[in-house]
Amino acid sequence: MNLDHIFETLNNRRVAYLLVGGMNFLLRHTPVLTYDVDLWLEDTPENLRCCEEALCELEAEWGASEVDWGPIADKASGWLANQTVFCLTSPHGAIDVFRSMKGLGLWSESRADAISQTTAGGVHFFGLSDEDMLRCQMALPESSRKVQRVRVLKQALDRIDGDTPDG
Repeated sequence: MNLDHIFETLNNRRVAYLLVGGMNFLLRHTPVLTYDVDLWLEDTPENLRCCEEALCELEAEWGASEVDWGPIADKASGWLANQTVFCLTSPHGAIDVFRSMKGLGLWSESRADAISQTTAGGVHFFGLSDEDMLRCQMALPESSRKVQRVRVLKQALDRIDGDTPDG
């Protein structure tokens, strides 16, 4: 997986995104095996267009069915508006795109709380805050929650709360 190339392409196309899911957890907390990059997009027509261009540049493929599966370059503009979650493949790694996130409110609110980070290669991105990652986990049915993530996130938040003057 080439995270730097994925993030650089999104950044160059001015896509407003937040890194969410396992890769965000891996880069911030503990090594966990993850096979994709999960991105939550600001859900505006202009941003979806920018993301479509970036995914095309990344040589991503997607389809609503096996029959429809193929390069993004072959899709009509506006295809990202057709559903809320997409699972794509690319030579640089699998990419999941979300237009909304269970357990969270507005993208802009989560972006305001997001953590500014850089990859080991120096590429900038914003990742979902620990608070929002925990909200996402707690919004899932109990049987679907990732217990280790919940535990690590609660511990991280407890440490932060303990460092405050009131804690």
